Amino acid sequence: MNANECIFFQFAKLSQLGTRIWGQKVSDLNITAVQAMILRRLYEEDGITSIDLGKKTELDSSTITGILDRLESACFIARKNNPHDRRSILIYLTEKGKITGKEIAKRMDEANRDFFKTISRQKENEFRNIISLLRNQNM
Repeated sequence: MNANECIFFQFAKLSQLGTRIWGQKVSDLNITAVQAMILRRLYEEDGITSIDLGKKTELDSSTITGILDRLESACFIARKNNPHDRRSILIYLTEKGKITGKEIAKRMDEANRDFFKTISRQKENEFRNIISLLRNQNM
């Protein structure tokens, strides 16, 4: 097998393509692709701990902390003490974050459509199922 046929090479190239498409969709919002994904997750479930956010986004705590620091500096989020657990902080979207989160949700739908535009809905579903199977078996 040559290097280009290797599945890991193919996954890397596909990941680069997806990252480029997603990054282009959110670049005018002055946020990175990963920051957009964090804001999107908070738009779905605002007021969660950074630990829960890390689990849901599959990012480690040092990565989450750095992203949250930058989002807070840009006034997208606010950190507040957790009234039920003094050891944890809850992450909330600011008004700017809510507006941006709503826009990101719309753009995420567009980006997914753009990414899969050359294949049928059936093939898209098969692809998503295969990815899910592979990820779940290797966790």
